[in-house]
Amino acid sequence: MTELQRNLADVHERIVAACLRSGRQADEIKLVAVSKTHPVSTIREAIAAGCGVFGENKVQEAEAKIAEIGRGSAEWHLIGHLQSNKARKAVALFDVIHSVDSIELAEKLERICLEEDRDKLSVFVQVDLAGEDTKSGIAENELQPLVAFLRGCQKLRFDGLMVLPPFYEDPEATRPFFVRLRVLRDRLAADGAFIGGVGDLSMGMSHDFEVAIEEGATVIRVGTAIFGERAR
Repeated sequence: MTELQRNLADVHERIVAACLRSGRQADEIKLVAVSKTHPVSTIREAIAAGCGVFGENKVQEAEAKIAEIGRGSAEWHLIGHLQSNKARKAVALFDVIHSVDSIELAEKLERICLEEDRDKLSVFVQVDLAGEDTKSGIAENELQPLVAFLRGCQKLRFDGLMVLPPFYEDPEATRPFFVRLRVLRDRLAADGAFIGGVGDLSMGMSHDFEVAIEEGATVIRVGTAIFGERAR
């Protein structure tokens, strides 16, 4: 068994344990293997080990990888900030975009999908719950107009919320952010905001995904725990 295979097995065991603690089923959790900065050879190894969903931060980096690996060889998620000038490429490359954070970006994605005759594009709204200058996301008090716009889109499918909390050495310190996102999701779901019903929660990374699962995460974004430290 390779190191990557061992790491992946360990992550799956941790997912199962977190689900047991919170009365959930492991198949409720989608694992996004965060492959940013890792080479194509490593992604191919991960695919062979059973990974089917990959997360990339940068459109340009993902473009080269997807061209070599194949658009249909995996499910591709954009988890990093999307600049508007990269929106057209993002529409062509990704199955899911986690980082919609403004009406302007949503309008552009919707227009491009219409122009390119894309069937549907799954999007998550990234919510800024910490007010960190170094991170993107829409403020909670500015969320409603964006949600209203997404509900009227023909092509964008509003499937959930995403949060990137501050990094804390103690994973327990991230729990309040996950709770807040879940409460916000539940409120939106009660208003019928999500096409698919209850709405997904994209939250939790290598150091805190177990806490995120305990608080309702349905999508976790795990890189280091699978691939090891990022390539430089």
